[in-house]
Amino acid sequence: FFFTRSFRSRRSRMLTRCSVVFGQRSGCINSFQYVFKRFKSHTPHIMVTGGCGQVGVELVKQLRKEFGTNNVLSTDIVTGRYEDRLEGPFAYANVLEEKQLERLVVEHQIDWVVHNSSMLSATAERNHLAAFDLNFIGFKNIMEVARKHKLRIFSPSSIAAFGVSTPLENVPDFTIQRPSTLYGVSKVYVELLGEYYYTRFGVDFRSLRYPGIISASPPGGGTTDYAVDIFFSGLKTGKYECFLKEDSRLPMMYMPDCIKATVDILKAPNELLKQRTYNIAAFSFTPKELADEIKVHLPNLEVTYNPDFRQVIADSWPKRLDDTNARRDWGWKEEYGLPEMTIDMIKKVKEQQEGEN
Repeated sequence: FFFTRSFRSRRSRMLTRCSVVFGQRSGCINSFQYVFKRFKSHTPHIMVTGGCGQVGVELVKQLRKEFGTNNVLSTDIVTGRYEDRLEGPFAYANVLEEKQLERLVVEHQIDWVVHNSSMLSATAERNHLAAFDLNFIGFKNIMEVARKHKLRIFSPSSIAAFGVSTPLENVPDFTIQRPSTLYGVSKVYVELLGEYYYTRFGVDFRSLRYPGIISASPPGGGTTDYAVDIFFSGLKTGKYECFLKEDSRLPMMYMPDCIKATVDILKAPNELLKQRTYNIAAFSFTPKELADEIKVHLPNLEVTYNPDFRQVIADSWPKRLDDTNARRDWGWKEEYGLPEMTIDMIKKVKEQQEGEN
């Protein structure tokens, strides 16, 4: 009897408080709905793997601008630059250790994950076993953590997901994918496993096929790295030896547009996404066309061509991507063309080199 009266008394007080806060007719049901709605709309807590990489560093900076410094956790197995570590939360995370990833997700109350940890094309060909572990096992681990904790997850794919049997001009989202590199095979795996987890378990997986990414930070061992090296070497020595043929056309994108596209698809309402992986494109050029554009500003630049093993990789990749679906579904649009990118890269690389001196 005492327990029943006590319970009824507590219930009565709770209902009274609910009526005061939310209105007499709203009741506790509306109060719970309010709390649930507030929880759903809170600022997401985001974890980035590979946060010290070429894309990771820039992406973490932008995410912190948009969502708050303390809401974005950068992780990696290296420490990165000292100034980057001072800008916000950082943690060691080996993506081959699933329990370690899960612990970070729980301790930092993570909602979204950006999985950037991957070994790029040229490096992966020289270290195939390490690349297999990182690119395949690491992605499986992060997807399992996403499944258990109902996370939104973004992991980039690449033009490397295509192959010599793919039509090379204006490649659509859905086409033949028969890559000839381990990196490319791992990106097809990312796309298909991500889609499987979406349809089978409801994991909110999203991906973009990045073209070659150009930035004013050191490259990470990819086949399109010449488009970064030429700026650093050209400004420092006035010369550059390219490891691809002068007429090797590939789709490219400037880093600010890559970051913009990534953040945009991360934020996009799920109902806008008609597919889980999208092409994105900005411009395509050959090494000679890039060199000619740079010579507008550095007329004394000397460029020679000495193709190596990366030429075979480049020959298997598309020349242009069709990104109609990304533009239609969630409003993708680049901001930089080749001339604008070249001007900005020269400025940023020159500032870096002057700072080092």
